[in-house]
Amino acid sequence: MMHTPMTKGSLNSITDIAGLAVGNAADSTLKSGVTALLADPPCIAAVHVMGGAPGTRETDLLSPENSVETVNAIVLSGGSAFGLDAASGVQSLLREQGKGFAVGNQTVPIVPAAILFDLINGGKKDWGRHSPYRDLGYEAALNAARDFAIGSHGAGTGALVAGLKGGLGTASALMPSGFTLGALAAVNALGSPLVGSGPHFWAAPFEMSEEFGGLSYPHPLPSDATDIRIKFRPPTSLQNTTIAILATDALLTKAQAKRLAIAAHDGFARALWPSHTPMDGDIVFALATGGSGKVPNAQDWIDLSAGAAAVMARAIARGIYSASPAPGDLFECWRTRFG
Repeated sequence: MMHTPMTKGSLNSITDIAGLAVGNAADSTLKSGVTALLADPPCIAAVHVMGGAPGTRETDLLSPENSVETVNAIVLSGGSAFGLDAASGVQSLLREQGKGFAVGNQTVPIVPAAILFDLINGGKKDWGRHSPYRDLGYEAALNAARDFAIGSHGAGTGALVAGLKGGLGTASALMPSGFTLGALAAVNALGSPLVGSGPHFWAAPFEMSEEFGGLSYPHPLPSDATDIRIKFRPPTSLQNTTIAILATDALLTKAQAKRLAIAAHDGFARALWPSHTPMDGDIVFALATGGSGKVPNAQDWIDLSAGAAAVMARAIARGIYSASPAPGDLFECWRTRFG
């Protein structure tokens, strides 16, 4: 049987999908930040939560049976529950621009969000009465563009995984069927992206063009490959999560977008060991811009489901690989440890 492999887009980014832009904002003293994805025009959206400790805003709206079909933005933020304020900042900028869901003579920007826990990562969190996340959200939205930084930027600024700094990652895939997929992930997982104690990424089989080091799997696999490495012991809830967005230019309904979000969670399991624990808030938003003008057929759906997992695994690994050191870090970054 002939097989045409996936290739990555020109930016290897979720913004390889037309109509999407991403902006970051961060505070180095706070060791935290915000990433905002803006969709212009608004696009179909859904969500699937598989972690046991999520923190979210407006996710009920995304259920297939509920009325509002499209969103203007998705926000990924540090700050635990305080970071949900970031969506209000993004909403403020969009309202200034006259973008949102029309209700009578009012316009309401639709901005779902998810947060990760970075409150005990060495940063100063004594911000006073109100958290800085609304202002960081506004700034992130203002910075939205096709090109954006990954690693220790935006929502990845203060992220941690087991023994290493986490980070913000992105990747894209051009499918043989003509559809484009893109992923964006802020990785703050309880578990580890690495095979044992070495530098090799669990996501290695899906890597394209040495985008996270080109190391492949170690051979033979080390004896500690399946040791369960976690961020803190004893583990507690609310301290970990990977929050992510999977996007495509396929024409999908909200229910179909949710099916793609479910498939993208397989990328978490391919890239992180363990994942989806009761102490993680793992969540995937799925966006469908419809820019291709095509509805997937049955074979396309198989390809899109596999591609969603692969591109998500790559985005997660790129986030860890791209992290950079900063004063006061609790953990070292991948490049410091392994070069």
